[in-house]
Amino acid sequence: MLLELRVENLLLIERAELRLGPGLNVLTGETGAGKTMLARALDLLLGGRPRPGTVRSGAEEAWVEGVFALPAGLLDHPDLEELRERLPEGEEELVLGRRVGASGRSRAFVQGRAASATDLRELGRRLLSFYGQHEHRRLALGSAQLEALDGFCGSDHLAARTAFADAHARARTARRALEGLRDREGARDRDRDLLLYEIAEIEELEPSEEDEAELLAARERLRHLDALRAAAGVAAEALVPEGLEPGAAALLAEGERLATAAAGADPELDALADRLAAVRIEADELGAELRRYAEGLEAEPGGLERVEERLERYERLRRKHGGTVASVIAHAERCRAEHDRLEGLDEALENAMRTLDEAEREERTRAEGLGATRVEAAPRLGERVEVELAELAMGDASFTVGLEPREGALGPLGAERVEFLVAANRGVEAAPVREIASGGELSRIMLALTSVASAGGPPTLVFDEVDSGVGGQTARAVGERLRALAAEHQVLCITHLPQIASLAAHHFRVDKLAAGDLTRASVEHLDDPAKIDELCRMLGAEGSDPGARRHAEELLAAA
Repeated sequence: MLLELRVENLLLIERAELRLGPGLNVLTGETGAGKTMLARALDLLLGGRPRPGTVRSGAEEAWVEGVFALPAGLLDHPDLEELRERLPEGEEELVLGRRVGASGRSRAFVQGRAASATDLRELGRRLLSFYGQHEHRRLALGSAQLEALDGFCGSDHLAARTAFADAHARARTARRALEGLRDREGARDRDRDLLLYEIAEIEELEPSEEDEAELLAARERLRHLDALRAAAGVAAEALVPEGLEPGAAALLAEGERLATAAAGADPELDALADRLAAVRIEADELGAELRRYAEGLEAEPGGLERVEERLERYERLRRKHGGTVASVIAHAERCRAEHDRLEGLDEALENAMRTLDEAEREERTRAEGLGATRVEAAPRLGERVEVELAELAMGDASFTVGLEPREGALGPLGAERVEFLVAANRGVEAAPVREIASGGELSRIMLALTSVASAGGPPTLVFDEVDSGVGGQTARAVGERLRALAAEHQVLCITHLPQIASLAAHHFRVDKLAAGDLTRASVEHLDDPAKIDELCRMLGAEGSDPGARRHAEELLAAA
């Protein structure tokens, strides 16, 4: 149930707040006062697209907020799983919000948290059904007619339809999976050859990050071989020359000899002599190692070319498979896994065909159950609608629900197509409801359908001047139908007929006020005296008119 509706800076409305109650709520006011603005607010709240001029002139943004009593199990639907995970648990109310900037950009909110317009639509269609001034045009749609028939079939049928929709989705998924496997089967040999080529190319290199690092170091060494050899040779010659000239090691040895000659004379010199001996030993060893290093730098013929060729293979594989050695290794693993899947494709095809056969069998079984219920309910729906139409001053009308099988595959709603056939008067051949010309007749047909086929629907129904084109006793009958609906649903009706307004449990009036160059609209909840004044206005008279007041009081008393 819609508990509160708050609107700020929407069209002519600067600020309005409606605290709605159960039963029949009506909204009245002068033509152009802004009644339909509240219908626009609900449309925005339920994910509708903002229209030009939505934001009140001079304001930066418009805001619409609706507070709903949260129906049990509403968020359990699979389509709302992602949204459910983002919302707090244990809430009893659901707050939807929509902010629209003057530029036309909008933001959506659920429980004060950022959401999308799609989230609002998914929640909104489960919370509220909106019947606009031209909503009867939906009756021309086969899907809307099928929805009406299924609603008449009852909640068990609607649950069965949900189960069929799940089975239909599983069959569709299984069908696509099988088609994908068959496509892969057609290209299996080509794909397998390509996978084997890429696996072999990588395995031949046996890549690793350590190997690549060693190759890079070897390339640097081989590229600077002559410089390395010269540097090591010169250093070795300086320490331990091969000729007769003394090197650094020989000079150190002479210094060591002279220092040890005075051993024991001074402890400090003895310590320095020990250090000098260590340096002489290190010089001898370092000179020998440098000479061995220089002699070992003899390059193998073609060594640099082999290293360069292997590094080029690393570079080529990195470019092809992700830019790093790790991504090359991961690609090889994926290729092996894909190759294994291709090798097991025959078994996968058998499993997929078996899965599809089971899914299609369940889909057909559930579709047959839906079809049987619809066939049994169709004539009953026609009879019930005719009874309702008689109450709505269309006693001579006939209403028939035609069922015929869908062409081709099963659809998401089953195996049948529905066509509503109507004859508004006796002796007139029945025709599809979309060919009915009178808007008033279409409005009454829609109300009759809603009255008898609202099972399983949202808890709140909104009618925006659904009484268009009717008056007199017919208007009273329309009001009675709305009040009967309000016994099981919360009903909000935007109306211009006093016969309907008098039946309301909660009556709101929209007033338009002009102040200078700015026009504003306001909404007021009416008490009983104010209701009489408003009914007098709707009857085309002043509130001070005794006859009009008597008529208004009679309308309220009769309610």
